[in-house]
Amino acid sequence: MKRQPYATLSNGVQMPLLGLGVYDTHDAEAEAAVLTALATGYRLIDTAAMYENETEVGNAIRQSGIQRQHIFVTTKVGNDDQGYDETLKAFDVSMSKLGMEYIDLYLVHWPLKGKREATWKALEKLYHDKRVRAIGVANYLIPFLEELNRYATVIPVVNQVEFTPWLYQEELLSWCQERNVQLQSYSPVTRGRKFNDIRLQQLCRKYDKSPAQIILRWNIEHGVSVIPKSVNPQRIEENFNIFDFSLSDDDISFMDTFNENFRICDDPLIML
Repeated sequence: MKRQPYATLSNGVQMPLLGLGVYDTHDAEAEAAVLTALATGYRLIDTAAMYENETEVGNAIRQSGIQRQHIFVTTKVGNDDQGYDETLKAFDVSMSKLGMEYIDLYLVHWPLKGKREATWKALEKLYHDKRVRAIGVANYLIPFLEELNRYATVIPVVNQVEFTPWLYQEELLSWCQERNVQLQSYSPVTRGRKFNDIRLQQLCRKYDKSPAQIILRWNIEHGVSVIPKSVNPQRIEENFNIFDFSLSDDDISFMDTFNENFRICDDPLIML
């Protein structure tokens, strides 16, 4: 079976750099996608309470026959459940739906105004109680991270954000790298909306790779973890086949110039 690189998080936990995202995936389709990914070689599955498919993810992991300790499972506390007591209750619900005794990575899904500190303190308790192996945040831009530093006693090991060549958040990447926070990209292939970019197509021809493979490889070259979502078995396998080539330094720099602040999801700054 193909191997993939792992990142060593700041607390020593090992996390695959490539995973399957299951946003907007439900019922049998969600189970099938996770089973396909695990059979392909993926060992990171990223879900969230908000996705309403934690039960299906847990079912698929058990059906896979792969030992639990070999699969890295991420889930997130939803906006409706933020706050100290609420987050602790939400974690119990997620654990029950997943049918697991621990979660590898628990994230704050969005930096919700008025709830950030209490929610983070709940995550710290879960970490200290060893119910989760690592804690982190999602959609945290630099202002939120600097605020978090003022009250956190545990530093987030992961920051999951939208990050693509067309949304090249270079300053955020540098901030996280300097502080040993692993950046992770969701919607890393722009949901296909930039596949027809002439510059990208030029690189596809040069490397004989698909648009998704070029974009995912660009993230990996920057040390950014990626969690592309797909329910198509061929695309799930295609997205995994990015470890047999590298982009040249010149081509990485070329893709860095694609930035146009193009977002698929909301700008987190609306949460300030």
